[in-house]
Amino acid sequence: MPDYDYDLFVIGAGSGGVRASRMAAFYGAKVAVAEERFLGGTCVNIGCVPKKLFVYASHFVEDFENSEGFGWSREQAKFSWPTLIENKNKEISRLNDVYGNLLDSSGVKLFDGRATILDAHTISINGTSVTAKKILIAVGGKPFVPDFPGSEYTSVSDDVFYLEQLPKRAVVVGGGYIAVEFAGIFNALGVETRLVYRGDKILRHFDDEVADFATEQYAGKGLDILHNTTVDKIEKMADSFLCHLSNGETLACDYVLYATGRRALTENLGLENTNVKIRYDGTLVVNDQFQTDESSIFALGDVTGGPELTPVALAEAMVFTANQFNAQEKVMDYENIATAVFSQPNIAVVGLTEKEAKERYSDILVYTSSFRHLKYTLTNNQEKTFMKLLVDKASDKVIGAHMVGADAGEIIQGIAIAIKAGATKEIFDATIGIHPTAAEEFVTMREPV
Repeated sequence: MPDYDYDLFVIGAGSGGVRASRMAAFYGAKVAVAEERFLGGTCVNIGCVPKKLFVYASHFVEDFENSEGFGWSREQAKFSWPTLIENKNKEISRLNDVYGNLLDSSGVKLFDGRATILDAHTISINGTSVTAKKILIAVGGKPFVPDFPGSEYTSVSDDVFYLEQLPKRAVVVGGGYIAVEFAGIFNALGVETRLVYRGDKILRHFDDEVADFATEQYAGKGLDILHNTTVDKIEKMADSFLCHLSNGETLACDYVLYATGRRALTENLGLENTNVKIRYDGTLVVNDQFQTDESSIFALGDVTGGPELTPVALAEAMVFTANQFNAQEKVMDYENIATAVFSQPNIAVVGLTEKEAKERYSDILVYTSSFRHLKYTLTNNQEKTFMKLLVDKASDKVIGAHMVGADAGEIIQGIAIAIKAGATKEIFDATIGIHPTAAEEFVTMREPV
């Protein structure tokens, strides 16, 4: 048997990489991990964590306005973008230290630098070569901007977290959750914001009714959405930019944010020295055990082209390490993964869309409800909440739950447990609601539409 330096070498110390490193070490493996940028990966540093902090910050504007209906005065309220950035940086630094301590306390060796693969069992970091019985690639992805005239003037989501000043006018390009979230943040903070999308419907991977309802709510909050439109050219002006659109119009702005997709960070990783198969977008082909065509090399998380969600990477890491280092035979379950869009208002879903449900089941029942949240009844806020349940008529199982409204993510998390457990509509109906809450509507929808 060859004598390797490590049982497992992990490339990438994001959520999936750190979890895999720690769990493999827990099972008794000798583990090392290499990270060239920052511990915690995209989510902790330039993704879901700081973005959620920005969402909280932006929502105070509306909260202050709503408070007047409840007898509060909002005099002297003042927002400081530099203060938000400074406090965000402190929190992210704290989280970086937490991840470092977790690796250290688990006995995982951390290499600070870019790792490249020399062959199926050899890795190079900062000019030093080490060997490993197994290599795990968990490098994640990065934002992608297409090449067009003036594309060099664009920014991506990574950059927003380090903006020194908040722009007065912003153009956000894209129709997915990242574009929608940042457009909502800018708009709520008083930035004149336009969302430009090439298709006729934003959030196209969500339930059609949900996407349409959410779009109406965004527009009601003053977000200007341009559908069926692309940015053909960006022109640099003296102190601003001019976006030339496909419809012949132009948009003057101070900031152009592109959120049009992501690509795997697999360039210059040394994969040409292996049998690993790479797709056109840089993602890696793996089997249900996260194994590539090079038997000693594995991959998980965003880099495999699956659901780009931190909890998914964590769950994959648990399955991978249990099988490889604890003699188990687990298979990752991708059914009924709940997810949320931290837009304004929030969107959260679990299970199938109506279109998917009709493709999979011969007969479904659809339940919907739309209402104005109790907390807005004393205010001028016209935001509405929307809820939707999809039920397989034959089995009575709830196969999809969707919500647009305040705290949607918090509410759907509990609903996801019920759906994962196979709850029927009868069980939903028999559940006593908590009154008065928005969440109780999920157990009081009696008549299908």
